[in-house]
Amino acid sequence: MSRSLNKVMLLGNVGRDPEKAVVQSGTSVSTFRMATSHSWRDKDGNIRETKEWHTVLAWRSLSDLVERMVRKGTRVYVEGRLTSRSYTDKEGRRITVTEIHAEDIIVLDNRPPQAPAAEGDDAASPQQGTSHTNTDEIPF
Repeated sequence: MSRSLNKVMLLGNVGRDPEKAVVQSGTSVSTFRMATSHSWRDKDGNIRETKEWHTVLAWRSLSDLVERMVRKGTRVYVEGRLTSRSYTDKEGRRITVTEIHAEDIIVLDNRPPQAPAAEGDDAASPQQGTSHTNTDEIPF
């Protein structure tokens, strides 16, 4: 029997406000981009840094958490699995996209989101280390 592991752990900052959608089945999904960086010293002693951008998808109740607590600049820890999908664009080119399907998200900022709350919204401000685990199956 062959065994494998598909586990991604990222710690970084959100690059822009998440976008929420509802797929045909009625399931909610939030998508956001986050940046991670790696720094090192080159042979001359100069500090170098590279930045990687990742697309994260949060389904169902994790989508609700993202909608309430994540904004551009929010520092988050994401655990999930790596997925790839392909499609053909308008010009007929084959495009492959790699995404992280989040299974757990921890909001590391202890400041409230920058977006204004809706009138009458009594949502509490986020607490440091707020986490939510999604145990539902991905609908595809």
